[in-house]
Amino acid sequence: MNYETVTVVGAGLAGSEAAWQLAERGLQVRLIEMKPQKMTPAHHSPDFAELVCSNSLRGDRLENAVGLLKEELRRCGSLILACADATRVEAGGCLAVDRHRFSQMVTERIRSHPNITVEARELTQVPPGPVIVATGPLTSEALSAAIADYFGGAGYLNFFDAAAPLVSFESIDMSQAWFASRYDRGTPDYVNCALDEAQYKAFVRELASAEEAPVHGFEDSKVFEGCMPVEVMARRGEDTLRFGPLKPVGLPDPKTGKEPYAVVQLRRDNAAGTVYNLVGFQTHLRFPEQKRVFSMIPALANAEFLRYGVMHRNTFLDSPRLLDRTYADRRDPLVAFAGQMTGVEGYVESTASGFLAAVCMAARVKGEPVPDFPPETAIGALGRYVSDPSVTKFQPMNINFGILPPLGRKVKGKANKNLAIAERALEALEQVISKK
Repeated sequence: MNYETVTVVGAGLAGSEAAWQLAERGLQVRLIEMKPQKMTPAHHSPDFAELVCSNSLRGDRLENAVGLLKEELRRCGSLILACADATRVEAGGCLAVDRHRFSQMVTERIRSHPNITVEARELTQVPPGPVIVATGPLTSEALSAAIADYFGGAGYLNFFDAAAPLVSFESIDMSQAWFASRYDRGTPDYVNCALDEAQYKAFVRELASAEEAPVHGFEDSKVFEGCMPVEVMARRGEDTLRFGPLKPVGLPDPKTGKEPYAVVQLRRDNAAGTVYNLVGFQTHLRFPEQKRVFSMIPALANAEFLRYGVMHRNTFLDSPRLLDRTYADRRDPLVAFAGQMTGVEGYVESTASGFLAAVCMAARVKGEPVPDFPPETAIGALGRYVSDPSVTKFQPMNINFGILPPLGRKVKGKANKNLAIAERALEALEQVISKK
């Protein structure tokens, strides 16, 4: 076998990042992607790194753990972050992108790299190493079964993920809404739709009893807490949404100067500002029910729904038992996995897993020392979380400061403490980068 060639399976965010990092290190990469030969219900474009749930890559401040993770990836030469920054649209303190331009740019960069060859076909077996499998939460049934067989038939767990609906901006009743970001942070790029107490309670009642689309094997207990359908939250209590995605804190209505009883936020979905998504409204209601119930929000009474929310089946590995801190198979380090299938949750986290899996695979293939991203870095902490054998009930995880080691000293104020952790992380990262 020619170990100068590495196979990457899947061209989502993790696979695209992995292919790029391997190629930039002088290795030949064979990138196998089943699109456009075979598409899933969540795919709408033949482009790579397609964002199917939301265009937001979340917070971009160092006091926020995902903001730290993004900054680490930038400093490490991430393709995904470079393309995201180049296609950015304003979204307050978040990094949001024009998702179509973003995917197009990633695709162009990948396809034009002299060390990357793209093959459009579906795989039904795990290829021999060196390989990084990054087929995501919507892995085809055939390859999913093959991965399970590869790990002895018991390597998978399942959860469900949901996507929010999109509406046209021109159909929003702006006399019932206003532009603002929470606490006036950043630029006022969110559309805020107020509900008074009576409107909110009526909305929650209808939402909780609305008819769901059939999803085989779906149960509320299986919904991942970080991407819970809005109707499931509504059933958990009248005030659940008001203390969750519909919280009005920091969003005073300019007409009254007071915070409303509840607020639905809409976030820009494209650079032109013609499409907005309902923040936190992941759902698997039937389409007519989505139209009926979501139109109870006063500003959306006549909204044009450009895409309704849909439910997806997501699959992930029992990574603490199967993978090491570099996302490699504990039995064979030349076979690695990346992306949401490893139990990292979120686009940025998937990118980080693809990055780490690739730089460590490149080192192994070239006979070089495998880089050690310490737990003080967000990249290293995430790899250690998914590979921690002491975890008894493994669940997908977004990056958070709780999985990084404590500072060991007191810092007054949560924001100051988080910033100190982030500064420590970037100092530790520089030590890793300087050894390359």
